[in-house]
Amino acid sequence: MHLGKVTPILRIFDEAKALEFYVDFLGFKVDWQHRFEANFPLYLQVSLGECVLHLSEHHGDASPGAAVRIQAQGVDVYQQQLLGKAYRYAKPGVEDTPWGTREMSIRDPFGNRLVFVEDSEG
Repeated sequence: MHLGKVTPILRIFDEAKALEFYVDFLGFKVDWQHRFEANFPLYLQVSLGECVLHLSEHHGDASPGAAVRIQAQGVDVYQQQLLGKAYRYAKPGVEDTPWGTREMSIRDPFGNRLVFVEDSEG
């Protein structure tokens, strides 16, 4: 058996807040977006490097409060970049874990938690 890459779907409730957080703050880019008609829920894909996330306003697609662990390199540099943006709703810290990683955890405006994980060896 062979398994391919995983693309998490995270529930969002407000397009403007989602774009402010994922694009303006975290630095992701919008790859594409879709609505069945005007005034319908938004479904979109954002990416940063090899990390791809789907964000959905559709009720049945996902539950708020999910957690996603994202393998990363340069967590300390990324954290400093984020702090430099002075985003009023998140001031992420980096911590060393007992299991040998450095992790930066950030909650989006909808309660989803993104954990950027780097092996302590860098």
